[in-house]
Amino acid sequence: MHQFDPKQSDLEAGFEIGSDFERFDQKNDVFRRSWWDSRIQSEKTKLFYETYREPLKTFRKADGFTQKDYAFRNASWHVSDIFTELKQNQDRREGFSDEFSLYKDVAETQLNFASPEQAAKEIKHVAKAFGANRVGITQFDERWLYTKKFSDMSKQPKAQELPDGLTNVIVVAQAMDYDLIKTVPSALSGAATGLGYSHDAMVVLSIAQYIRNLGYNAIASMNDTALAIPLAIKAGLGEYGRNGLLITPDFGPRVRLGKVFTDMPLAPDKPIQFGVKAFCENCRKCSNSCPVSAIAKDEPTTKPHNESNIKGITKWTVDGEKCFSYWAAQNSDCSICIRVCPYNKDYSKWWNKLGIKLAATKLRRFMLWLDNKLKFGKRKQPKDWWKV
Repeated sequence: MHQFDPKQSDLEAGFEIGSDFERFDQKNDVFRRSWWDSRIQSEKTKLFYETYREPLKTFRKADGFTQKDYAFRNASWHVSDIFTELKQNQDRREGFSDEFSLYKDVAETQLNFASPEQAAKEIKHVAKAFGANRVGITQFDERWLYTKKFSDMSKQPKAQELPDGLTNVIVVAQAMDYDLIKTVPSALSGAATGLGYSHDAMVVLSIAQYIRNLGYNAIASMNDTALAIPLAIKAGLGEYGRNGLLITPDFGPRVRLGKVFTDMPLAPDKPIQFGVKAFCENCRKCSNSCPVSAIAKDEPTTKPHNESNIKGITKWTVDGEKCFSYWAAQNSDCSICIRVCPYNKDYSKWWNKLGIKLAATKLRRFMLWLDNKLKFGKRKQPKDWWKV
């Protein structure tokens, strides 16, 4: 396998990384800050987290925030929550602050493949059998690992726990439900997020254990350990969008990401380009629709809004403080920028497949006009989702 060249890899991925680049500390993630930073903490923040764990005593009259909306949302998180809470007495929140640790031992007999290309092909086949919607592979790059992890319980930094010798990262994307996302903002729409994470946990754990059964080390991960979007772009799953999210050709930004770190020899994928950057330069539906103006309307820049942004990369940067403040105020996660994105389509329809092709051409302005005309990003009334 060819030697990893970070500069060449950055060029292929369209990354502009300056000399002032600094790796990211997990404690500065806006969700981790909500556990220790008084500038983020509030009674609304406290209630936001409590509504995912404890039944509410009162409910809003607003459509989408009823008892059954919250009941469905919280149930969708249940599988993910089991893993997250299983070892909290050991100062671990697996999947969000810490990588997963529940595995059978690595097999003593190691299965050899004909080539890294064949191994990669089979891993993708197995990953999709486990339920992954998109799968890509990239080489291990320490720059995207958190310098330190952070404990939500002790509110103290923690050392990275990944073992040495992991050379590749398998990145999987789980699609979120299209109709649920259309009801954003609502507690009901939060079920799309919860289902994404619950499915993701099962998929990455299954992939990791399969690899361990073949005699190689593998560690499953979700929102913990490393920044997922740079790895996903390097693994060829999609491009970076103005909304600060991964845009995929199959589901737009409507995905949740998981990672499996492994020492299994695997051929890496190449980054892909299908016109997202050029389209986002013309489109500002996400930034114009954001209730708290957290999404950039201007050109990509290296300027961070606050410590929750990584330093030294030229890109569209989202203000996490503003974004999370709206989540807390709504008592549910917000995906308005996903709902209104012109790439958020049901691509089982041929006309939507045609639309994404138009977005990659000089007709992108026409595609944007058509998206507005047909009101693809219009909110669906949550009560209509419940009609059966």
